[in-house]
Amino acid sequence: MLGHSRYLIAAMVMIVLSSGTLGAGMLGAKPVMDAILGEAKGLDQLATTWNEGLRNSESIPWSIGEWLTIPEFLRSELPSDPFVSLVWIMSTLAALTIFGAATTFLQGYLGQTVVNRTVTSIRQRAFHAALRSPLRSLISSGPTDTISRIVNDTSVLTNGLSILLSKAVLQVAKGVAGLTVALAYNWRVTLVALAITPLLYQVIRKLGKKIKRASQATLQSQSGLYSAAAESLQAHRVVKVHAAERYESGRFHRMNREMLRELNKLRTAKAIASPLTEMLTVLMLCGMVLVLGRFIINKEISPAGFVLSIASLAVAGASLKPLTGIINDIQSSAPAADRLMQLLQLEPEPGHPRPGEKLPRLQRHCREIAFENVHLSYPGALAPALQGVTLTVPHGKRVAIVGGNGSGKTTLLSLVPRLFDPDKGRVLVDGTDIRTVSVRSLREQIGVVTQEVTLFRGTIRSNILYGAEGAVSDERMIAAAKLARAHDFISALASGYDTPVTEQGLNLSGGQRQRLSIARALLRDPSILIMDEATSMIDAENEMHLAQAIGEFGAGRTCLIVAHRQATILSCDHIFVMDNGRLADHGTHKDLLERCDAYRALWRGHEAT
Repeated sequence: MLGHSRYLIAAMVMIVLSSGTLGAGMLGAKPVMDAILGEAKGLDQLATTWNEGLRNSESIPWSIGEWLTIPEFLRSELPSDPFVSLVWIMSTLAALTIFGAATTFLQGYLGQTVVNRTVTSIRQRAFHAALRSPLRSLISSGPTDTISRIVNDTSVLTNGLSILLSKAVLQVAKGVAGLTVALAYNWRVTLVALAITPLLYQVIRKLGKKIKRASQATLQSQSGLYSAAAESLQAHRVVKVHAAERYESGRFHRMNREMLRELNKLRTAKAIASPLTEMLTVLMLCGMVLVLGRFIINKEISPAGFVLSIASLAVAGASLKPLTGIINDIQSSAPAADRLMQLLQLEPEPGHPRPGEKLPRLQRHCREIAFENVHLSYPGALAPALQGVTLTVPHGKRVAIVGGNGSGKTTLLSLVPRLFDPDKGRVLVDGTDIRTVSVRSLREQIGVVTQEVTLFRGTIRSNILYGAEGAVSDERMIAAAKLARAHDFISALASGYDTPVTEQGLNLSGGQRQRLSIARALLRDPSILIMDEATSMIDAENEMHLAQAIGEFGAGRTCLIVAHRQATILSCDHIFVMDNGRLADHGTHKDLLERCDAYRALWRGHEAT
């Protein structure tokens, strides 16, 4: 919020003016009460009394008293008639009321402006922090929890900050103004009223802690609920073909009921707060009336003073009464702020320069890619994903990485664009440890196509151009689409390359999505091409043509291919066999069939299918 200090200072000024007009209005009510109760005086008499009181006061320094004294030329212009004086006072109170309403509006307007801009900035920073966080962090917490923090928790935070700036500070200021006036009328009665403040503070403090704990649990339950809904709806086809609607509905119901339990805990703490504080306040007022009644009986206070003392304290109480609910709402938003702070404090992914830092760029790959004694374990995994892998791929070669499920093929290739850093060992491109260079300069040289295709909401054109640097001509885009065997089906669509793509590309077939993904990778003109079962959704005829086109495109580029199909494996210059996270063997197809049991078993499995 300090980044919007101009608006914040202006809002604080409006709060001071609004509460000041309230206090002035209450002080101006005494002459009105005197007129109603038969002690009417003209404004000139009131001014004279005021000046005499300042001169005779022993508690106010002479210099301050002189400054507060009403000048004689002004006093002489004031009306002496009680009714005219009353009209003047009521007109002034009306003007103060209008001015106070205007300042309250401006305070709310400016305060909400600060909140909106602050939360928008926090939301942007949180999203940026999530994008720049290491992939391991996202895997351990899950993407839906991160999305819930960015979207849902910022909404909760908006509510808390709005209440803090628009209500809490204003109500406190008005309450202080009321108490100040009450002290001016009768300080003894006001001190009696304030005696209950420590008890009210303890009540609000204990309830606030319970509300904060319940809100934290509610936000966690809400994140789980969001995750369950996202998983079920994103995998809608799988749910339907497995007739799992009842199971998913039951799973959502259980999590929804858990959230209801947490909400009910929050409900209890919030519901008891207001009546408990109201009860204590009423008991306090009863005690004050008894004290004031005693003063009236003993002629120590006038009836007007009695009414105004009670009225001032009532105004203060009315202003401070909502604080219980306000504090509860602020406590409810505190867990959201904590969860967002955790996200904002995530260490950024290594390889991105910090402010003022400059990392060297990786020159375009031209020699070899080497893995040296690489070890890697995923968070919570029972066994390492990679164990002591050492291999070298010369530039321009087309190599296949083969192995059974869970053997470490995809994990090994994930180290090249530095999606993960090895726990031990290192990855080198042309003899340079990739941890010592800008990760952006590394990834700009890599084109990746995976079996799990990701498309974004937009158009076919925007998806092919996704991540491309600078302006890309239509000729280059179409050339990449033709190479990926995507141009024909795109041209057949009514809107061609401007055809809308829905979320996750669900309005396209699996093969179409995969060909767009290949076109996107080829458009980058990569020096390193990583293909992880990149043609698994494409029919045999198109796969053959595509393999030939990619083979021509791959000339002079290093191609790392995770493959299961025999034709793809046979088209490679060299084959690396992975087994349980280790490099079992490597060589040509013929050599591996002769000496590698793991490769021979894989090949026989391919022949059987």
